[in-house]
Amino acid sequence: MKVFTSIVDLQNELFQVRHEGKKIGLVPTMGALHEGHASLIRQSVKDNEATVVSVFLNPTQFNDKNDLERYPRTLDADCKLCEECGAQYVFAPSVEEMYPTPDTRHFEFPPQSTVMEGAKRPGHFNGVCQVVSRLFYIVKPDHAYFGEKDWQQIAVVKRLVSYIGYDRKTQIVECPIIRDADGLAKSSRNTRLTPDERAIAPRIFEALKQSVDYAKNHSVKETHDKVVADINATEGLEVEYFEIVDGNTLLDVDNWDDSDYVVGCITVYCGKTPIRLIDHIRYKSPKKDIEK
Repeated sequence: MKVFTSIVDLQNELFQVRHEGKKIGLVPTMGALHEGHASLIRQSVKDNEATVVSVFLNPTQFNDKNDLERYPRTLDADCKLCEECGAQYVFAPSVEEMYPTPDTRHFEFPPQSTVMEGAKRPGHFNGVCQVVSRLFYIVKPDHAYFGEKDWQQIAVVKRLVSYIGYDRKTQIVECPIIRDADGLAKSSRNTRLTPDERAIAPRIFEALKQSVDYAKNHSVKETHDKVVADINATEGLEVEYFEIVDGNTLLDVDNWDDSDYVVGCITVYCGKTPIRLIDHIRYKSPKKDIEK
């Protein structure tokens, strides 16, 4: 496995890979890799002859500088995991390499980029679009892999890909959430949880999972209120938002019949710091998904 820090060096390497007719997969990450990332890398290795894992802690998508400073940095361990999963390349550029001059581009894809995380974290998705578009221009991947835990991000990236004209060049591959045995979604932020916080965090998914059966005989509002009440009943957990939305537009639904694709998206503050934990649950899936 090769590790690149230079854009030009990586592009020269990939030029030869492409010249040989090989498919290239890209797994964009911010580092602090875990089993969720490993599942994306393994899928890319399965689908492509060459896999590039980018490890870049992108400052432009953090609206909270303290959050950026606290984010785990584990490049040596990340490279080891990438190699174990079969990746051919790691791209770990500096901020100066990625942004030699300030990136003043502005991306907005309402409603996908303006609701939920977009509303709570101003500028976040603009930063995501800045870095993802640059990675696409650099790597020119045939496939790009994203985890469903960051479910709203996938919706935004799909809009971005169409906007920059990459929808016919790069296929976005959505990969399932990887969870610990107790249901907590794998996340780099989990490493910052204290033992006591880690013990209560699984109650988020527990409440979401229980709400699927509850929803069969209750309204959208009743289901929403029950999830929020169940999670807030645990000391140390506080729901920032829980939205039940159309899975394509991300706009709120008032009734279950409003859409054939309904998803519940949640962000919860856990502990004293606190740590923001995100998750989601599907209440209704499109028929094509059911038939797969």
